[in-house]
Amino acid sequence: MDIKRTILWAIFFVSAIMLFDNWQRDHGRPSMFFPNATHTQTSTGTPASGTPGSEAAALASASAPSNAIAPVAGTAPSQPQAAAQLVHFSTDVYNGDIDTRGGTLEKLVLTGNADPKGAPLNETLFDHTAKHTYLARTGLIGGDFPNHTDVFTPVPGPLTLSPDQKTLTVSLESPVKGGLKVVKTYTFTRGSYVIGVDTKIENVGTAPVKPSLYMEIVRDSQPVDTPRFSHTFLGPALYTNEHHFQKITFSDIDKNKVDVATSADNGWIGMVQHYFATAWIPQQGAPRNIYVEKIDPTLYRIGVQQPLSTIEPGKSTDVSARLFAGPEEERVLEGIAPGLELVKDYGYVTIIAKPLFWLLEKIHAVVGNWGWAIVLLTVLIKAVFFPLSAASYKSMARMKAITPRMQALRERFKGDPQKMNAALMELYKTEKVNPFGGCLPIVIQIPVFISLYWVLLSSVEMRGAPWILWIHDLSQQDPFYILPVLMAVSMFLQTRLNPTPPDPVQAKMMMFMPIAFSFMFFFFPAGLVLYYVVNNVLSITQQYYITRVMGADKKKAA
Repeated sequence: MDIKRTILWAIFFVSAIMLFDNWQRDHGRPSMFFPNATHTQTSTGTPASGTPGSEAAALASASAPSNAIAPVAGTAPSQPQAAAQLVHFSTDVYNGDIDTRGGTLEKLVLTGNADPKGAPLNETLFDHTAKHTYLARTGLIGGDFPNHTDVFTPVPGPLTLSPDQKTLTVSLESPVKGGLKVVKTYTFTRGSYVIGVDTKIENVGTAPVKPSLYMEIVRDSQPVDTPRFSHTFLGPALYTNEHHFQKITFSDIDKNKVDVATSADNGWIGMVQHYFATAWIPQQGAPRNIYVEKIDPTLYRIGVQQPLSTIEPGKSTDVSARLFAGPEEERVLEGIAPGLELVKDYGYVTIIAKPLFWLLEKIHAVVGNWGWAIVLLTVLIKAVFFPLSAASYKSMARMKAITPRMQALRERFKGDPQKMNAALMELYKTEKVNPFGGCLPIVIQIPVFISLYWVLLSSVEMRGAPWILWIHDLSQQDPFYILPVLMAVSMFLQTRLNPTPPDPVQAKMMMFMPIAFSFMFFFFPAGLVLYYVVNNVLSITQQYYITRVMGADKKKAA
């Protein structure tokens, strides 16, 4: 029995299963193997309960979010609601609208660049349309206080960040409810995807009050565009020092299987999608309760409730927080908040992927082009693994040389498998061929190749980044399918250089594999295909050279 080909068939079978599993997840079906959510032990605390009624009703009425209590006695009556309007603003990295209903970020379009030499992001994060809802909102609970359903009044001031300004502030005032008035101020900073959100709460009533401030992100489960045959996480996430990074799938929320930290005095809560994320980052050291829930048949939310100290009549308190809304640029995220860089999710291969991305960044800093950085990183990885690859190709060359003799033994002992195996083992021993020699070096390299796959798939730096000629965006598929065709040709050549299986069916399957895998690569991002093309070309060159050298050595010996 040819052990090596058995292993190759096993690898092919597993690859086919994994391909089908990726197709399942790409079409919104659950994975057969890998859960998307990261669960940890639930800590103490009480999450919020669902908002009564539908989300549309909640936005149209003055009902407070969950955990609301009766109004405090002795407070001033609520003022009549005014008509809501949109306040448009623009900065060097944002273009958006603030809804005066709740002072909520209604729309936020990212207009900056992930790569200074690439195209603008032009990515819409927050949005509220008939087909899509994605909002960041705040409000008060603990009484009939101002919340995200009340209509605020814009404070006059500039709404565009001028070239000579470093920051832009936009403020809105709430009506008086329950004796409280809220002034919400957004501070946008040039070149930054972090928005300062200051909430000033004034007690204009006659009785002390003790409200809580909630900050939440609301989103539907509408998927975002991702490359075919690949899967990226979409859903709520949070981070605490105790439980670290935790993800929650929408399906787990549907099934009431959410098991995450529910209280902390640190960390952040957010919403993650391919290349981009949003996150509320409350003040560190301020205790808060964390909640994740479904509030409508199509809407989900993750948020924090931060209890505030008692506010006496005529006094006020300020609560500062930060709202991140931008691309998942790993180095930028590291400087914003602990653990925020984990929204760029490499999954189980993080320990290998992070150093690879660091190295890719260093190469890019020298060459100034992400495409050439991918090429050079691939060359560097092949150089590091050269001894292992050389051992593998030498073993394959020996196997190819003795293939006719192996076939003869199979024909001779085809009626006696036991004698056939013994004869094959004797042949391996005589020719000093290890059946596993060609497989083990490849298996050792697989984690690195998978890690680099996730680095290239997850890095927003590839979005809009050009390479050469026809490749204008490494995150999109090759528009003319040139790289996938080269990939197919390189895989075919590699197959021809390998030992031909003695079984005709196996031989046909080995020839069919490049076609099957190439079909998948036709839909992969150009950056990923570029990596595999370069890797295959280097492998073919190395394998051809080693085979020629070994053939020349045998002729000299003869």
